[in-house]
Amino acid sequence: MNETVTGAPDSKSLEKATLVKISWRIIPFICVLYIFNILDRANLGYARTPMEQDIGLTKAAFDIAYGLFYIGYLVFEIPSNLLLTRIGARIWISRIMITWGLVSILTMFVKNVEQLYVVRILLGVAEAGFFPGIILYLTFWFPSRERAKVVALFMVAIAFAGVLGNPLSGLILQYLHKMGGLNGWQWLFLLEGIPSVLLGIFVLKFLPNGPKEAAWLNANEKTWLHNTLEEESKIRLKNKGTNHIWAMVDPRVLLLTALYFTVAVGANASGAYLPTLIAEHFPKSLPFQVGLISALPHICSVLLMIALSRWSDKRGQRSPFVALASGLACLGWLFAWKAGDPWLALGGLCLAQAGMMSMLPVFWPLPSTFLGGAAAAGGIAFINSVANIGGFYGPTVLGKYGIEAVAMTMGIGTVLALLVGILVEPKKSILERT
Repeated sequence: MNETVTGAPDSKSLEKATLVKISWRIIPFICVLYIFNILDRANLGYARTPMEQDIGLTKAAFDIAYGLFYIGYLVFEIPSNLLLTRIGARIWISRIMITWGLVSILTMFVKNVEQLYVVRILLGVAEAGFFPGIILYLTFWFPSRERAKVVALFMVAIAFAGVLGNPLSGLILQYLHKMGGLNGWQWLFLLEGIPSVLLGIFVLKFLPNGPKEAAWLNANEKTWLHNTLEEESKIRLKNKGTNHIWAMVDPRVLLLTALYFTVAVGANASGAYLPTLIAEHFPKSLPFQVGLISALPHICSVLLMIALSRWSDKRGQRSPFVALASGLACLGWLFAWKAGDPWLALGGLCLAQAGMMSMLPVFWPLPSTFLGGAAAAGGIAFINSVANIGGFYGPTVLGKYGIEAVAMTMGIGTVLALLVGILVEPKKSILERT
């Protein structure tokens, strides 16, 4: 073992310097990628009203179209993540981004509900593997005790996509409508799809497959990271963890999948309906004003995500914080349901959105406490893909059964998170510093 890395008095400073360097090189870039991923996935929710009018969609048909994204996503998620481990993150993430950008642009040409259904399925196929691939990619670079914070920084991109994307979408719909003979929603898909294609090309030049290819890490830094991750792997196996792909049928994986299903229902119900709910509460608002108001729940999400993930890292626990965030989301939806005043209802939506988004960074480090290697690649993809069936049902749950049904779903998520604390999270966590 390298004495300079593990035994010298400056090992803590080496650790800090390595993690800071990796963070600045990796996190901002993948955040930008994720922002456009969320924009291209969710901008259909913002285009709901004009598309319903222009191509004759019913409310139910639109909810189905929004959810069909997850059909292609479900089928191709696990193969995509396994291919990432074989082909390498750089090429595979580039491929994902370029194809999803092109399919997003293709949405501007749909003329009827059938074409919209096909394009949404294709978008799911193209995008499958991006999110679990990035979660897996982060395990190549960061020790477990740092991952909730790191995942939170990455997933803050969801909130920033809302903060930036909602006003931007409002501007496009309001001021570019009929320019060049295109409707506002057609400009929306065009202008938000092009950057994804360009970023996908840039990934080929910028993103290393792993630490071994990082010319900006010196030998000591690479050795420290390798030794740290190897030690975690030994502890994981001692805690009845596994590196085998058949771990996807592990009951712990199935419980995590059930928990994440509730998140997917709530988050996608919000994605499909948040601008509409805002417009209903503030009926005199123009599209740009709706966009500005819709940014507020996402700003709240940024603050709570960072605070809760840092608290989780400090305590070395995940499941209690998932339960707390899910409980807050449940309360927020209930408040939005019962509040008569539009600003009080907005406060409930802010709490609901912040709670749901704050579940994510403290949830995703959980699988890697007992999964490694091929099991991590397959298990993370399995959880994300199967649970995201909830993404298919989310818009319909809210549209057909109302806000109270989403609140109930998040309440179930709170109970499941407490069960995860009993049955999944290791008694001696690899989050603990040795």
